[in-house]
Amino acid sequence: MMENRFMRFLGGRNLIFTLCILILLGVLIFILEKISFIFEPFIIIFNTIIGPVILAFVLYYLLNPIVDFLERNRVKRLYGIILLFLLIISAFTVLITVLVPLIEQQIVSFASNFPDYMKHLLSKFNDLSSNSRISPYMHDLQKWVNTNLSDLPNKVGDYLGNFTTRLKSIIDTIASVAVIIMTFPFVLFFLLKDGKHFKQYFIRLFPPRYRSSLKEIIEKMNVQVGSYIQGQMIVASCIGVLLFIGYNIIGLEYALVLACTAAVTSVVPYLGPMIAISPAIIIALVDSPIMLLKLAVVWMAVQFLEGHFISPNIMGKTMQIHPLTIIFVLLSAGNMLGIVGVILGIPMYAILKVIVQFLYTKFKIRYNLYFQDQHGPYEVEKQ
Repeated sequence: MMENRFMRFLGGRNLIFTLCILILLGVLIFILEKISFIFEPFIIIFNTIIGPVILAFVLYYLLNPIVDFLERNRVKRLYGIILLFLLIISAFTVLITVLVPLIEQQIVSFASNFPDYMKHLLSKFNDLSSNSRISPYMHDLQKWVNTNLSDLPNKVGDYLGNFTTRLKSIIDTIASVAVIIMTFPFVLFFLLKDGKHFKQYFIRLFPPRYRSSLKEIIEKMNVQVGSYIQGQMIVASCIGVLLFIGYNIIGLEYALVLACTAAVTSVVPYLGPMIAISPAIIIALVDSPIMLLKLAVVWMAVQFLEGHFISPNIMGKTMQIHPLTIIFVLLSAGNMLGIVGVILGIPMYAILKVIVQFLYTKFKIRYNLYFQDQHGPYEVEKQ
């Protein structure tokens, strides 16, 4: 009896069919791997369009609620999109005119002083390690630091000195970024204008019996990914503003650059703040121990506000992902796709989570139907 139930759980008469499908799928993957060169043109096309599409989708989730709000207030969707684009262009023009010169000045100053900062830190570290009380414990650490970091200023100088030899790669990168910047506004415009039609057209490509399920999956994906992107952008902006205010209060150098860096890296959960505080710690250490203490107070205050007030009210519980899962996803996605994987790892995981949860729910419904006999659907659990 138990064996019969176990076979029903695995699929009953469909078990052999399922195994055959898995075998054929494995053979198909093997064949595709052998003829992968056929797909190289498609990979090139995909790599060309993926940048503008991803950027357009990110901004779509940020701007679409505004366009919907204008449309609900009797502003035609096309006019609302044009008005929003004009406002964004005006805002960027003001920001570029006012902030870019300040950021450029601070970046150039920080880059020129960075070797001196590292030499100063290494000198302090060597003085600390020569202390008789802690020298036995610091010997190995000092050896590692001197081996790996003592030549860092010279390496930075050599890298900057050989900058012209890397000109080709830099030009290629700038060209790719320029193409993305020039093309994504058009993709974004049509996403905002015809996004609903695209979704309906995509759903109609599937047989009628699957359309309701597909619509449910897409709506859940929109909620998960949209809420994550909107929440992360708002939280990152709040962190940047709070840190800029705090850095200016304590008198930390390069406050604007450090705050902008923290805002950008805060898009990456958990790992971003650790990356953001590193340059601030270096500058504070070079300044004085008192400045390092002030930095710690500002950072703890901002993290407290973000963790107890900003994120809970903005992000809420929509993602429902455990922090440990987020860390594993970031590490895995970063190892596979680099910085792109770190940025897009959580949204991709949210999409996969929606699909898996939906399929698992369907599987549970089917599993319960296996035991719906004359004794009722849950007779097995009572026995």
